[in-house]
Amino acid sequence: MGKLIKNHWARLVCMTAAAYQIAASLEGFFWPKFFFDFHTKNFDACVKPIPILQTINLVLGILTLAYEWPLKYLAGTWLHESMEARMLWLPLVSLSSMLLYQATNPALYYLIGLGAYFWAYTEGEVICAVPWTLPKRAERRRRPEKV
Repeated sequence: MGKLIKNHWARLVCMTAAAYQIAASLEGFFWPKFFFDFHTKNFDACVKPIPILQTINLVLGILTLAYEWPLKYLAGTWLHESMEARMLWLPLVSLSSMLLYQATNPALYYLIGLGAYFWAYTEGEVICAVPWTLPKRAERRRRPEKV
């Protein structure tokens, strides 16, 4: 079997979470609910009558899906190849997702993807310029033969 490429796995987890977040935010337009409303009703204004939190989650889900796929004009840029940028972006998206009742599962998926990106980062993996490809191996130099 081959070696697990953790950044590809993390990308798949984050794309799943983004698709789930988009679906959850669309559902939140019809059934608005703030996640922590069992503690306080002060934040219900974020979801009704104006769907602020749902709109934020919809936009962030679309941006994350476009970032992880990536779109053609984004592929190969420094932003796409930066694992550090992803590790800064995912907690923010996870937090916004956590606040909407319907989108608590994507928040957990984002955190799992963040953990996988961190694992890949610590092992020195790189994100390739062309999406879904393997990094090129460096050519091995031959040792000079001793006479």
